[in-house]
Amino acid sequence: MALSVIILAAGKGTRMKSDLPKVLHTLANKPMVEHIIDTVKQINCDNVHLVYGHGAEQLQSALQAHSVSWCLQSEQLGTGHAVMQAQQHISDNEDVLILVGDAPLVSAQTLTRLVEVKAHCDLALLTVNLDDPTGMGRIIRDGDNITAIVEHKDASDAQRLIKEINTGMMIMSGSDLKRWLGKLSNDNAQGEYYLTDVIAMAASEGKKVQSAQPVWEREVEGINNRMQLASLERAFQLKQAENLMEQGVRLADPARFDVRGTLVVGRDVSIDINAVFEGKVVLADNVSIGPNCVLKNCEIGEGSFIEAFSHIEDAKVDASCQIGPYARLRPGSDLHPGVKIGNFVEVKKSIIGKGSKVNHLSYIGDAQIGEAVNIGAGTITCNYDGVNKFKTQINDGVFIGSNSSLVAPVVIGKGATVGAGSIITKSVEDEQLAIARGKQRNISGWQKPTKK
Repeated sequence: MALSVIILAAGKGTRMKSDLPKVLHTLANKPMVEHIIDTVKQINCDNVHLVYGHGAEQLQSALQAHSVSWCLQSEQLGTGHAVMQAQQHISDNEDVLILVGDAPLVSAQTLTRLVEVKAHCDLALLTVNLDDPTGMGRIIRDGDNITAIVEHKDASDAQRLIKEINTGMMIMSGSDLKRWLGKLSNDNAQGEYYLTDVIAMAASEGKKVQSAQPVWEREVEGINNRMQLASLERAFQLKQAENLMEQGVRLADPARFDVRGTLVVGRDVSIDINAVFEGKVVLADNVSIGPNCVLKNCEIGEGSFIEAFSHIEDAKVDASCQIGPYARLRPGSDLHPGVKIGNFVEVKKSIIGKGSKVNHLSYIGDAQIGEAVNIGAGTITCNYDGVNKFKTQINDGVFIGSNSSLVAPVVIGKGATVGAGSIITKSVEDEQLAIARGKQRNISGWQKPTKK
């Protein structure tokens, strides 16, 4: 049977104290609602319908890369009313999975469980058992069949002892959903239409209502304020840390570690404190990451060591390289085996050949550097004339003296040497020594400035 998903994301999120719609607040550097959209793609749903209200332009801008149908809820009159805004897109002969937009960690495995339960009943609820269910809607059963959801404020003393609660997520057929939505009433103190009322309707029709439970209880937690967001962020990061340690990664402190994307690891990987991984990062065998490093969309080759406070983005580091401390590899950096990038070195859109070294205080941009090249401290490739960028080519075995400026476009031939303090504006032939300095003058009797 076809499967459509409705995501309820119209709430303003007043308790977040923010101009940003609640579902756009990020967990692991990704908006809450985007977590859910990415998850439902894994369960092969046919359509995603997003019910939105506050911050429409912000939502549509943030989610423009996703194929969803937009269902406006101009007034927030309850969860049932929210689902009504999507019913025009629903077919009778499909299953409809309803999710809440502020529970970002619900997993594909859990949703698959819920879909599988629905295959054997008329309506399936995602429920969870909590040690302290205070404030939550309780699940009422007659034997195995669920007959109602009772809100905490309406529950009797006996019902408040029930630990099983409603998560707000459920699945039913399109025909049943539309029929029950038509029967919802807002005759209550809040004047709202509650989706949970469909449970009693199903029971009154003799429908079979069953439940599934999440793989991990915290994945169904909703977020209503900054404290809950921070708590769930840390729970999520600790879960990722545990998964990596199960794969053999050594984490200096699992509580000081963040993955904001996908981290793929080899054997005997070591990660020190406060490392942050964004996008897709691949660490090969025996890679070591020092403290306070940020790695984004990059690959680190076998046996390489990234020292403290280094930043690497959209770059490739081959085997046995040493980076940092305080190094920055910007997009387009491609380091071949055995390269050394030292402290306070920045590399951008450059290829650096096998065994070459840029040890200190240098900028290498738009360059192609050969093998076994030594770049002295303070060297700059002057790649930008204020309008256009130009390439610097440094061939194998070159030695660049300290405090040199290479004004692109320029080629330094194989085995050449550039004397310290030179400004090179013309290409240098193989094996040549290039020196470009102003003539030194030593002036006697010069008076130092005095403080006025």
